[in-house]
Amino acid sequence: MAVCEHFQFFPEIIIARTRDSVKLSVNLNERKIMMTGIMLAEPATLALGAIALIIFGVLVIVAIIVGVMIIGIYNKLVTLRNRYKNAYAQIDVQLKRRYDLIPNLVETAKGYMKHESGTLEAVTAARNIAYAAAKAAASNPGDATAMKNLTAAESGLGGTLSRLMMVSEAYPDLKSNQNMMQLTEELTSTENKISFARQAYNDSVMAYNTDREVFPSNLIANTFNFGPAELFVVDKPEQKDAPKVSFS
Repeated sequence: MAVCEHFQFFPEIIIARTRDSVKLSVNLNERKIMMTGIMLAEPATLALGAIALIIFGVLVIVAIIVGVMIIGIYNKLVTLRNRYKNAYAQIDVQLKRRYDLIPNLVETAKGYMKHESGTLEAVTAARNIAYAAAKAAASNPGDATAMKNLTAAESGLGGTLSRLMMVSEAYPDLKSNQNMMQLTEELTSTENKISFARQAYNDSVMAYNTDREVFPSNLIANTFNFGPAELFVVDKPEQKDAPKVSFS
């Protein structure tokens, strides 16, 4: 009887073990699938991470290059601006020298040109106007308004000095005066120095203006308010008032 009962439960045991084996097989397959997915996902994740790292590195390098370029352009503009300001300082020294000579020249001429008071007064007035214009320009070299005012004032002063020299030709005693000769020589020498200094200034201004107008310097110049600088060009009276010759 016991043997029969034992054989009676034997199929159930086999079925249960078979079921457990199937479950174990399914679980193993699921784990294999999961492991395969993980193994496939890891290279993709690593690849994306590597790409992101490369992109970040490239952006950092580009930012560094752009930053270095901006600093370089900015420093160059500052250097060029300081250069033309320093060049104007040399003009200012010679202008002051000439402004100091003119009153002595006028005072010397007064003793001989008593009938030319209008000419002498015009020279003094023009000298004072030019002196004020030069003082304004020295405080802001390259400023358009200041430089244009100085240019006009210097042209006016040059014209009155030329007229004074022309009138002085009619006064031989004045021409032969030792003090007048020395002042005229010093004035001529100072004029030459002003001309050379003005050329150096204009060259520096041209270099600065050219650099601030080209790309990409113009972007930095506009961002940091590097405005254009004005040239200092004075018309020579002898060129403006040159006599016209007609052969008709």
